Amino acid sequence: MSDAALSVVELLLTARHYTDERDLDPNDLPPRVRSAFWSDGEIERPLVVTEERAVTATGVEDPWAAISDLMFTDRDTFTDELSLTEPGLAADWLIDRADDELLGTNPTLAYAFEDRDDVDVTHAEARENNRPIHADRAWIDGLLSEYFDEDDEEMLDLVEVRAPEEVEVSMEDLVLTPDQEDEIVKIGKAIEHRDYLAEIGLREIGKLLFVGPPGTGKTSVARALARSLDLPFVEVKLSMVTSQYLGETAKNVDRVFEVSRRLAPCILFMDEFDSVAKTRRSDEHAALKRAVNTLLKSIDEISLVRDEVLLIGATNHPDQLDSAAWRRFDEIVNFPRPDRGMRRDIFEVITREMIIGDFAPDELAEATEGLTGSDIRLVLREAVLEALTEDRMEITQADLLAAVEDFEERDNLKNMDMIDEDPEAAIAGGATDGGHDHDHAHDDQPGEEDVPDAPAADHADD
Repeated sequence: MSDAALSVVELLLTARHYTDERDLDPNDLPPRVRSAFWSDGEIERPLVVTEERAVTATGVEDPWAAISDLMFTDRDTFTDELSLTEPGLAADWLIDRADDELLGTNPTLAYAFEDRDDVDVTHAEARENNRPIHADRAWIDGLLSEYFDEDDEEMLDLVEVRAPEEVEVSMEDLVLTPDQEDEIVKIGKAIEHRDYLAEIGLREIGKLLFVGPPGTGKTSVARALARSLDLPFVEVKLSMVTSQYLGETAKNVDRVFEVSRRLAPCILFMDEFDSVAKTRRSDEHAALKRAVNTLLKSIDEISLVRDEVLLIGATNHPDQLDSAAWRRFDEIVNFPRPDRGMRRDIFEVITREMIIGDFAPDELAEATEGLTGSDIRLVLREAVLEALTEDRMEITQADLLAAVEDFEERDNLKNMDMIDEDPEAAIAGGATDGGHDHDHAHDDQPGEEDVPDAPAADHADD
C-alpha cells in the first residue's frame, strides 16, 4: 500500500477521534492537519475531511484515488467528503503499517491508541514531540490580523514575524564557538524550566546581546534558535524606531512588545541595537528620544520567565552602546571573526551538497584569514558561478583558491581612495565590487537570504 493511502487514512482517523474526544485541543493535532482546518482564527469541531482539505493536510494530489480500493473508506460525490465506514478496521490497518515516528508526532492518535498492546507511544510523548500551535503560520497571521488593521503600515515597516517553519537556517548549518554553544544550551534549559525559575524568584534572565562584526552569525543564530525551539521569530529593525519618517514611534514600540507577549512563547530579536545609543547621545527630535526611552523601559519589563519572551539584541558597534543599554542584558555573547579551525568547518558545512575535486578545506582556511562566514559564502558563490560559465557542475580546489584571490582583490579596491584620482575608475571599482564590503550594512539587511552571515553556512543575514 502506498504512502499516500497511509497519509489519507491517518488524516481520516485523526479527524474522527479529534471530533469525538472533547478533551483534546488544537495542540493535539499535527501542524499538517491544523493547516487544513483553520477558519477565522480557530479550529472548530466537527472536522469534516473534504478532498480539498485532504490535499492541504497530506499533499496527496488525489486523496480518493489513494484510498478508494480500501474496504473501510467512502466518498460523498455531492460534497466531496471522505469518511471511514469501519473506523476499527481503519485503525488496525494504520497501526500495522505506521512507524513510531508517525504516531509519535500525532497526539490525537496516540491518545486514541495508547492503551493498545501493539502501540508503543503515549499521548504525553506525542504531544511533547508535536509542534505547538503558536508556531503555526496560520495562528500567527490570525493573531496579527486581529491585533493590527490595514492602516498599520508603520508596524509593517517596524517588525517582521516568521513562523519556525519559515526559517531556513538550522543549528546543523552553523559553526559556533564553544561560548556560543554553551549559551544556547543554557537558554534551552531556561525555557524548559521556566516554572522552576519563577518559583525560586530568578526572573531576570533571558535577555541576550549578540556582539560582533557584520557577517559573523548573529542573525543566523537567533533565527536558527527559533527554528530549533519551535518559537515564532519577531524581528525588529531598531533603525526604523529612530527614523524621522515614523510617526508615533513610542506607541509602536509598545505594540511590538505587546505583539511579542501575545505570540509568546517567542523570540524577540532587535537588530542594530547601537542605534539606541546613537539616538540617546544625539540632538534628535524629542519624540524619537521618548521612543528610545520607551524601548529601554519595555526591555526592562519583558521577561522570559513571566512573559515567555526570549529577548535577543544584536549590534555591530558595541563601542557605541552606553551603560543604560548594556545593563538591560543579563548575558553578552561574542561573535568574533572565525579562526582558522572555524573557517575550515565553515567550508566543510557549506560545501556538503557540492562536488569538489581535490577539496582541501585546511588550505582554504589558511588562505581566508580575516574573512567572515558571509565572506566565505561569497567566495563559494563566485567559484560556483565561474564554473557554470564553463558549463561545469563540479568545482575544483583551484576554483576556490582563485575565488578567494578575486575576493581579496575586490576588497582591496574598495579600501582605496580612488575618487579624486580617477572618478571613472571609482565607478568601475564599485561595479566590480558588487557591494561586498566587510563593514557596510549589506550583511544586515533583511531579504538578502542568499548572502549568509556566518560563522554559519546558511542563508541568513547579519
